[in-house]
Amino acid sequence: MPTSSPFRTKTVEQSIRDTEDPEHGLKRALSALDLTVFGVGVIIGTGIFVLTGTVARDTAGPAVALSFIVSGVVCALAALCYAEFASTVPVAGSAYTFAYTSIGELPAWIIGWDLILELALGAAVVAVGWSGYVQSLLASADITLPNAINGGTDDDWGFNLPASLLVLLLTVILVFGVKLSSRFTALIVAIKLTAVLLVIFAGLFYIKGDNYSPFIPDKQPPADTGGGLKQPLIEWASGFEPSAFGVMGIFFGAATVFFAFIGFDIVASAAEETKKPQRDLPIGILGSLAICTLLYVAVSIVVTGMQKYTELSIDAPLSDAFKAVDAGHWAWFVNIGAVAGLMSVTMIMLLGQSRVFFAMSRDGLLPKFFSETHPVYRTPYRSTIALGIVVAVVAGLIPLKELAELVNIGTLFAFVVVSIGVIVLRRTRPDLPRAFRTPWVPVLPIVSVLACLWLMINLPVETWWRFLVWMAGGFLIYFLYSRGNSRLGATATATEPGVPGVSPVVDEEIPGGAPPGQVPPHGDGLPPSDPRRPDDGS
Repeated sequence: MPTSSPFRTKTVEQSIRDTEDPEHGLKRALSALDLTVFGVGVIIGTGIFVLTGTVARDTAGPAVALSFIVSGVVCALAALCYAEFASTVPVAGSAYTFAYTSIGELPAWIIGWDLILELALGAAVVAVGWSGYVQSLLASADITLPNAINGGTDDDWGFNLPASLLVLLLTVILVFGVKLSSRFTALIVAIKLTAVLLVIFAGLFYIKGDNYSPFIPDKQPPADTGGGLKQPLIEWASGFEPSAFGVMGIFFGAATVFFAFIGFDIVASAAEETKKPQRDLPIGILGSLAICTLLYVAVSIVVTGMQKYTELSIDAPLSDAFKAVDAGHWAWFVNIGAVAGLMSVTMIMLLGQSRVFFAMSRDGLLPKFFSETHPVYRTPYRSTIALGIVVAVVAGLIPLKELAELVNIGTLFAFVVVSIGVIVLRRTRPDLPRAFRTPWVPVLPIVSVLACLWLMINLPVETWWRFLVWMAGGFLIYFLYSRGNSRLGATATATEPGVPGVSPVVDEEIPGGAPPGQVPPHGDGLPPSDPRRPDDGS
């Protein structure tokens, strides 16, 4: 393949070598527990505190628990693909890095560009939601912020100062080190899990069996979506109209509650900061997903048992369910958990975004200024600060409700790319040591791709248009700037791809490997210190 091709790939060995540069490498400080806490911290948020009531009331009824199970299975398919990639290529950047080593530079750029939008917008949206919960708690204490700084209303705009300050505070914490961030997240997650477990165990005493009847309500015509750009793509393109309730309501509900699971993929963005990525990353990704699926199913069963699904609140279904059964004293604790939950989601989205931006900058696809790490804390402080300021301004200025679905389509697109990448890398680099192997390749990744595409076509047409406009901008930037400044493009002209033990990008010895042209040690081309090597005692 010509070295100038936009589909040129970066070798796994070159990606690993980049992490050894003291000016552009990150500090390894995270354990499997830290990664699991990160995963739970970012997954449990708006989904469990809001979507449970929305989907139960409008789409699936008490069978919303089954919708969560279906979504959990779809996420598990993608998670298995992420686990193989993250343990094989333990480098910052998540799906961007995986695409670069398997499919090519242009697809990697597009997925990185997509992730920047997804995580930046997601962090801003969640920060605005956090601001709303905080102001609700303040109102219960008779404290009301003036419209000028509380985000205002639809008719009276105001700067959302609490949301903006939250983003700036979390940005400072992230600059001071990922270990400090993980400790802060652990505290917040503990508060959030306490609130979730409170809902489950306290709510058990208020369950009424009659509220589960019927468990799967009869099929009904869906609520009017408004037609045009507001309708799902599948309906707009084919005339097919999703139904509410019934068996199909479970699956269409899954398309909505799926987004309650968004976040486990961000665990992969911390691969370069993990002590033993070949062991800990699969544990963190799959462990956090399993814990959250169990909690989601339990909460949905309890809440739909406490209150009839037709009467559930959309804004605060958990706390309002307690109020409906004259147990409002528990609602205050639930709201505290919601505030903590949204805070941890915001921080980990900021962390994931800065790592993707850092990896793209280190590869030359974005200005290299942003790939410098802090001399003391070894964090990508320049990209963290720059993006933190942007997100803080966006969270303070712009109402983002209509743009929130861009987060969903961006995540699903990343899942599709990673699933395809596993198949490609298995064929192009079967020699790579894989501490974790996705089972049933290529069948499982193909099923993962199809499941994600199904959920994507159930998103509104306007979401697709906005997504395509953002992607078109990404193509323009790539061909005007990134392609000409790529490190891979600058060095690939030096040599043709070499032999094992030699970087096909630059004809130089791999650190710790064999000299050019010789068989590498250990028979796998990896130095003994490589984080992907199994701990075999050597």
